[in-house]
Amino acid sequence: MRMLHVMLRVGNLERSLAFYTEVLGMRLLRQQDYPEGRFTLAFIGYGDEDSNTVLELTHNWDTTSYDLGTGYGHIALAVPDAYAACAEIKSRGGRVVREAGPMKHGTTVIAFVEDPDGYKIELIERA
Repeated sequence: MRMLHVMLRVGNLERSLAFYTEVLGMRLLRQQDYPEGRFTLAFIGYGDEDSNTVLELTHNWDTTSYDLGTGYGHIALAVPDAYAACAEIKSRGGRVVREAGPMKHGTTVIAFVEDPDGYKIELIERA
């Protein structure tokens, strides 16, 4: 078995695609509209779907926002330098909600950014 993708519902697909591609550097891999169901699926990631886990953005045409609830945590991305990644994300218009630094009760350097819908993305420093 292999994990294929993780799905997030987004209120504005164009805004979300801009964040994930322009701010976080992912690529749009494929996108398809489903007019009868009034939704669009967009798959994004850092590599092809054949060998990488990707993110599926689901845009229901008649829904502009979602209640994230209390069960959702975050998506995690490995970065070589969390401090530099935060600076780059800010320069691209992204929102850093927890600056880079050692995690509480540990030494791993982490940071958190937030996407346009309020989903958290953790940056974990890994050499």
